[in-house]
Amino acid sequence: MAERRPLSPRQQRILEFIRRFIREHHYPPSIREIQKGCGISSTSVVDYNLHILQREGYLRRSPDISRGIELIGEPEGQPLVPVPLLGVIAAGQPLPSFPEDSWAGAEVVEMPAGLLPSQGPIFALRVKGESMLDALVADGDIVLVRPTPQVENGAMAVVWLKEKGEATLKYFYRERGVVRLQPAHSQMPPLYFHPAEVEVKGKVVGVVRLLR
Repeated sequence: MAERRPLSPRQQRILEFIRRFIREHHYPPSIREIQKGCGISSTSVVDYNLHILQREGYLRRSPDISRGIELIGEPEGQPLVPVPLLGVIAAGQPLPSFPEDSWAGAEVVEMPAGLLPSQGPIFALRVKGESMLDALVADGDIVLVRPTPQVENGAMAVVWLKEKGEATLKYFYRERGVVRLQPAHSQMPPLYFHPAEVEVKGKVVGVVRLLR
């Protein structure tokens, strides 16, 4: 094997960022995350330096995968699993939501296998709004949802509002003949519905915050 050429300070910084990111997240960073994390001016500069790191044998890249970076001779991160991203879920006020007949053609996001339950299907929704902020679910985060028609009291759930034809993300409670959908925000009041007016679509089993 040919001797590796010395890396530039920028290339050393990129390589260390990738190592640290994989240790912390158990999956590799995207090009844009490397750009932001290393203070680089553009993604094309990142791509150029990744090409050199690949040429010198420090990593392998899979061009068809958004996080397709693998460090050579170092512990691997968890494998990535494609999860259907079905659309936007409102964590503030309800918004029109995804029709079920469109799920098959949905965009996908790649998640590390360790974040997902070992059994059963999982879908993802991007959060819009701040009513679940006190539960550490912020605008732009992605929630991982296990489809189920029932959840226990206090579960964070995706709930379909039948008359409105809309979905919302809230804590779910059944109490004294009504359903209470509770925000996790001290300045926002709960929503109350007759049980026949709501339908549980799924239980939140994980939250992913992407670097933005």
